[in-house]
Amino acid sequence: MPDDISPQEAYELLKNDPGYIYLDVRSVEEFEEGHAPKALNIPIMLRDPASGRMVPNQEFMQVVQANLKPDAKLVVGCKAGGRSATACQILTQLGYANLKNVASGFIGKPGPGGLIPGWSMCGLPVEPGEGGDGQYAKLKGNG
Repeated sequence: MPDDISPQEAYELLKNDPGYIYLDVRSVEEFEEGHAPKALNIPIMLRDPASGRMVPNQEFMQVVQANLKPDAKLVVGCKAGGRSATACQILTQLGYANLKNVASGFIGKPGPGGLIPGWSMCGLPVEPGEGGDGQYAKLKGNG
């Protein structure tokens, strides 16, 4: 299983080792509201237009494998750490070994002493918008 890391540790890895890639597994809508700079967005869940509910992205594994080699060094993040932990389990089964899970995600999660801050609460850089080459529509097109 991957190591759980804090947003600050994730930022330091990304800053100091250009080989690391931030893989954001939140929905496209969440990603566009704000994400880590240069992040790739491959959602593990998508909003079903008919029901409005989140459903598993049936193309998650295919899009990941089309865009990221198994030896890629990945920092995986989501909203609060749950979806990224699930994504890391799937990625491990696919042979990805160099994984770091941002345990408190982008907005933070409840902890024993209150809220554990996420990326956006730690004063780390945030980019709004579709994400250029990292947007899901472009990455899906590569598949």
